[in-house]
Amino acid sequence: MKPKKTVPTDQELEILKVVWQRGQATVREVYRDLAARRKIAYTTVLTMMGILEQKGHLKKTAGDRAYIYSPTKPQQQVVGSMVTEFVHRVFNGSARPLLVHLVEDPHIQPDELAALEKLLKDRRKKK
Repeated sequence: MKPKKTVPTDQELEILKVVWQRGQATVREVYRDLAARRKIAYTTVLTMMGILEQKGHLKKTAGDRAYIYSPTKPQQQVVGSMVTEFVHRVFNGSARPLLVHLVEDPHIQPDELAALEKLLKDRRKKK
């Protein structure tokens, strides 16, 4: 049997982004935010938020009229886990090919490259 993935799927990540932005949210609030951008069923959001709770990404507490969901981990931590999983899966654990791709990608803006260069210089100073 395939091990369960703890990293969120694309649809789960979309829901998590809404909850992170709001700080906490009900299913209806997430549904309204997503429905404003694209067609989605309320029951889909309800199901997905239940899955996110089972995976440990959300926790729910009883509100006055509905459960209120809160993220269990900060966005930066979840994104970091997703990037690490991606690097292991796609590049056999080596970040170099990913960095080379990003530096050579014509879609990367000059200000993004400058920010990346600054991060590298700052990292070298720490060692």
